Amino acid sequence: MSKFELPKAYDFQATEKRIYKFWESAGYFQPSNDPNKPDFDPTKKPFVISIPPPNVTGKLHLGHAMFISMEDLMIRHARMKGIPTLWVPGTDHAGIATQLQVEKELAGEGITRDDIGREAFVKRTWEWKEEYGGHITQQIRRLGASCDWTRERFTLDEGLSVAVREAFVRLYEKGLIYRGPRLINWSPNLRTAVSDLEVEYSQEQGTLYYFKYMLADDSGDFIPVATTRPETILGDSAVAVHPEDDRYQKYIGKMALVPMLGREIPVIADTYVDREFGTGALKITPAHDPHDYEIGMNHNLESINILNKDATINENGGPYQSLDRFVCRKQLWSDMKEAGLVIKEEPYALNVPRSQRGGEIIEPMISTQWFVKIQPLAQAALEAVQNGQIRIIPDHFTKVYYNWLENIQDWCISRQLWWGHRIPVWYCDDCHALTVAREDPTQCSQCNSMHIHQDEDVLDTWFSSGLWPFSTLGWPEETPDYNYFYPTTVLETGYDILFFWVARMIMDGIEFTGKPPFETVYLHGLVRDGNGQKMSKTKGNVIDPLTVMDTLGTDALRFTLLVGSTPGKDTNLSIDKVEANRNFANKIWNAGRFVISALEKTPAKPIGEPRWTSADEFIHARMRSVVRDVNYLFENYQYGEAGRQIYDFFWSEFADWYIELAKLQLNEGGDQAYYTALTLVRVLDKCLRLLHPFTPFVTEELWQALKKAVQDSGVDISVEGGWAEALIVARWSESMKEEEWEKPAIQSFQTGMIEVVKAIRNTRLENKLPFQDAVEVSIVTNTLQAYLEKELPFITALCNLSKVNILAELPHGEKYRQYPSASLPLSGSTLFIHTSNEGLLAEKRHQLESELSSIQAQINRLETLLESDFAKKAPENVVQKERDRLEAYQDTADKLKNQLKTL
Repeated sequence: MSKFELPKAYDFQATEKRIYKFWESAGYFQPSNDPNKPDFDPTKKPFVISIPPPNVTGKLHLGHAMFISMEDLMIRHARMKGIPTLWVPGTDHAGIATQLQVEKELAGEGITRDDIGREAFVKRTWEWKEEYGGHITQQIRRLGASCDWTRERFTLDEGLSVAVREAFVRLYEKGLIYRGPRLINWSPNLRTAVSDLEVEYSQEQGTLYYFKYMLADDSGDFIPVATTRPETILGDSAVAVHPEDDRYQKYIGKMALVPMLGREIPVIADTYVDREFGTGALKITPAHDPHDYEIGMNHNLESINILNKDATINENGGPYQSLDRFVCRKQLWSDMKEAGLVIKEEPYALNVPRSQRGGEIIEPMISTQWFVKIQPLAQAALEAVQNGQIRIIPDHFTKVYYNWLENIQDWCISRQLWWGHRIPVWYCDDCHALTVAREDPTQCSQCNSMHIHQDEDVLDTWFSSGLWPFSTLGWPEETPDYNYFYPTTVLETGYDILFFWVARMIMDGIEFTGKPPFETVYLHGLVRDGNGQKMSKTKGNVIDPLTVMDTLGTDALRFTLLVGSTPGKDTNLSIDKVEANRNFANKIWNAGRFVISALEKTPAKPIGEPRWTSADEFIHARMRSVVRDVNYLFENYQYGEAGRQIYDFFWSEFADWYIELAKLQLNEGGDQAYYTALTLVRVLDKCLRLLHPFTPFVTEELWQALKKAVQDSGVDISVEGGWAEALIVARWSESMKEEEWEKPAIQSFQTGMIEVVKAIRNTRLENKLPFQDAVEVSIVTNTLQAYLEKELPFITALCNLSKVNILAELPHGEKYRQYPSASLPLSGSTLFIHTSNEGLLAEKRHQLESELSSIQAQINRLETLLESDFAKKAPENVVQKERDRLEAYQDTADKLKNQLKTL
């Protein structure tokens, strides 16, 4: 191995951990302008991202890989631009998910949480968190995340717990938090209310049950009704029909009897009823259906809850009390059959709400819970986007955001769990007053009784994560971090939690700090498989990012995710794509190896002023153009397209063209070699800077090697922005105004070099002329003479030519017409490859004759068709279409005949 030679292959497995440790230990992840240090400059505006906190129970999946890669790209870009950057990492306590993990452990020991009690269970959960909670953060590090780990937070740590208490008390004191019965999502197995996010809907085959709602007037009349959940009949409060439905108008205002219970309920009219669905009449169960709940509120109907917390039937179910909900369904329907109340059953496709945790069917149920009056908060969040304080990217999600906030319902914030932020409300056993406090009270705030007990419920996880952008910086204290880094700059996350998390952060940020929590919301899409299908274990199409990184490298995965992304649109990911980008990482490495090795052939200093070659001017001009385009795309959040443009330039122009020509230029030695090496180093340096936010590991490793090689070589080469300590803190390439020489340099190289060389190579390939055999070429041109004469040595070497004839016009005679040829459309030129290969000509003749025979068959078919009755009976436009086709075939045939004449 020579002095400056790199290993032949890039070893990502040996590189990634070492490079990450180097970055972190050097302090590069921490903000360059720190409000807690003496040299702090408050006038410098920082760039801040708060990480969407993954669940402490989580294992890295592609959703994590996407947002970590995207946010790290944004952070690295800002850091390289010299902006003080802070990326706050942390994890979410994930109430339900974590509690389930610990309950599983207990089940393995043959005990339940009730057996050990709340205090012991919470202690056990903290122990679980300490043992397993760091796994997800270690996996995030694997992705190259340049977070400031010295500022890592956890939603249940002491500081955030203070913030949660403060937020709850403030809302309560403003009258925006209340406790009462409302319809919520109930998880029978977990025995808690769950958020909409924790409910997944699945298409399943079910049954539509038709039955008779008998009128209470002993007339024998009945209203036919259909339902998919017969057990909820026990909680019916009304039968609803459309006011303009002639079938049922006569029944409006009468009473009907609940099957098997005999309870009287009214027949009401409501325009919500769909006359086309089922029978056109609806049973209304306000306590167990969200639409029925709204109708019940509008008509002041009674809400009758028929379920216990474990989804067995309660006392309101009469003879069915204590039965499981699905056992009750069968028994009630059987009894109704015997009573002659059943009309029919038919198959029906259902949208079934299932728990994200375990898959059980979720029940809409009336339950006494704590709620936030959300409308005042929602209005402020709506205005923040409307008046431009917050920008949502892509813009079309702004309308979705408006629609959701304009139709928002009060937020259920209580959960019947033990792991989480316990609700800071205490009940007095003597006067029954409520005490809501920032600190745990010792007595009732009303009567001073010592007999008080705290609410058993905990807060919804989203309550604490809604405070994340400012609680992580020290709020409610006016800390240096909070005063400098808040509001944050960008909130980057998946579009699927725009409502559940993003909107709540905006509401909370404005409510508690008086400021929107961030300036920009950037929404990425979901990651799907190579066929655009959602990944799931049942489909067997899940791609594990940890396995991908182990086998193909982190850079390859990151580049695939980032370059495949468009704001707000889903990304298709396949292992083939990642493998292709692993090859790109290797291409970068190999290009770097060549550039570094070139320093050995380079004099330390030039003797004269630079005499740039056409290739030099082309690559410098294209590099400047790429920098301008990439900066424009970054400014407009088009990171995927920016990555694609860097990729295309590096592979298709720098590596495939300039490096190949540089090999020839280096061989000339002297100033030519020096200025070629200078160009190689500067272009590679800029490419590595542009690629670093996408592929941080291979670029840092290669850039360090390039810097060391240049400095150790003694060759006088400088780079724009200088040689920083590390690429992670090297200056980003700034755009330079386009100069007059750039476009002509690009155009002349593309027409005189790229098009000519490609045409010669392709023509050789098409005509099976082996590359090792030198050939003579004639180029007939009125525009390229001067360029070709100057660049002839390079074209000759790249194409293995024995002779090149540059002609102003095609000579007389038939000889040239026999040669394989190609047109050069950019310059309006033509090239001919001289060959006397009779076998080749015979093959060409056979090919043309075969094509002519096929075309002639089509001509014969169409002539026969147009001479038949078809031409008289078919519509004129159809006939004309066939005539046009015939004419096109005849024209092609004439051209083929002329070509055959020249052979």
